[in-house]
Amino acid sequence: MKVVILAGGYGTRITEESRFKPKPMVEIGDKPILWHIMKEYSYYGFNEFIICAGYKQHVIKEWFDDYFLHNSDITFDFTHSKKEKIPHNQHCEPWKVTIVDTGLDTMTGGRIKRIQPYVGNETFMLTYGDAVCDINIQELLAYHRSHGKIGTLTSVILQPDKGALDIAPDNSVRSFREKNIQDGISINAGYMVMEPAIFDYIEGNHTIFERAPLERLAHEGQLMAYRHKTFWQCMDNSREKKILDDLVKQNSAPWMKWED
Repeated sequence: MKVVILAGGYGTRITEESRFKPKPMVEIGDKPILWHIMKEYSYYGFNEFIICAGYKQHVIKEWFDDYFLHNSDITFDFTHSKKEKIPHNQHCEPWKVTIVDTGLDTMTGGRIKRIQPYVGNETFMLTYGDAVCDINIQELLAYHRSHGKIGTLTSVILQPDKGALDIAPDNSVRSFREKNIQDGISINAGYMVMEPAIFDYIEGNHTIFERAPLERLAHEGQLMAYRHKTFWQCMDNSREKKILDDLVKQNSAPWMKWED
């Protein structure tokens, strides 16, 4: 089964990094967050990827072009007046990676529509290129297959950063308490599974996937939520990047199950 990763946006909220590279190529530890996401899927046996690139898409292509070289023992032989590269032991994952230039200003739905020829008439995974999670992807897929709907998204509870106020109708503050899980809201964390019928819900380049297509699926009863209750973290800004960096440095990153 193919895994589609949205990796084409500008990353405007983390500009100190995204001026030079797409946000999915911003590093956590010493590897791009895109690599971490792919390792998550690979841990559960999913090794074929379609990357929806756009902004600075050449950076993604060049990184993968060098990946085999950087993870192999290699001999460079110049003895016959030419350069010959002879790889020996290589330590790459068994990945097949298709990188598609889906346009600079294309919206998320448009990017998904553009990779339809690479997906074909198959169920596929879909996620964003800027968040990591300790989700069991095999269990997510089993849940998707159990209900028979077009789409499944993973929901997580986004907890508030501040304490909660109980305010009376006259605007007097009745109480103040620390935040808890009940104060949060459910959001779409990505880690979706889609049937190929989803392509019929996307009109073109300017379609925002999270609006008309998903809203229509929900209205038709064709969208289900897989509730995930443990770790998920996006990387929208420098503070969130530091959170992820610190977890890797402390060897306590919940999503890095392949290190177990």
